[in-house]
Amino acid sequence: MSDFVNQLVAKRLDLLQQAVPGTALIGLLVNPSNPNAEPDAKEARAAVKALGQKLLVVKATSDRELEAAFGALAQERADALTVNIDPFLFRAHDQIISLAARYGLPAIYPVRGFVDAGGLMSYSPDRSVSWHQAGLYAARILHGEKPADLPVQRANRVELVINIKTSKALGLNISASTLARADEVIE
Repeated sequence: MSDFVNQLVAKRLDLLQQAVPGTALIGLLVNPSNPNAEPDAKEARAAVKALGQKLLVVKATSDRELEAAFGALAQERADALTVNIDPFLFRAHDQIISLAARYGLPAIYPVRGFVDAGGLMSYSPDRSVSWHQAGLYAARILHGEKPADLPVQRANRVELVINIKTSKALGLNISASTLARADEVIE
């Protein structure tokens, strides 16, 4: 199963610009030890350039480095933030959400769990669909099909989730058209 979450970097940046118009500098939080960090940063640089914005890549591999990364975002006056997909960053989601709120940074996340925990918005594959597909594959294997004979499946549904409570706390007025595009709005 592949959820292609890394291939959604440019779309996340576009959605962030729609939700937070007038952004000039967007931060990208990455874990530099993740092999996807540099390719995703390269894709993000190209995307923000096409949107007429600038990108500030900040790196963190520990809680202390998260504090420093958000300090750098504040010092450079970043207008918004996107968080890269990474196991450490996901485990630190409560701290990241808290720091984004403390610094008043609207953020888009690579998985819905951040938004359920109080983050602003996410754009990611719908995990429930992926889990269902994985279950179907497990059943096929249990019924005798060889895993090597099964093609790689890709998640076929992405979802935009927006947390209105967080939007209000940040003083954002997300447009009706952006809200209408959301698969779910958490109030």
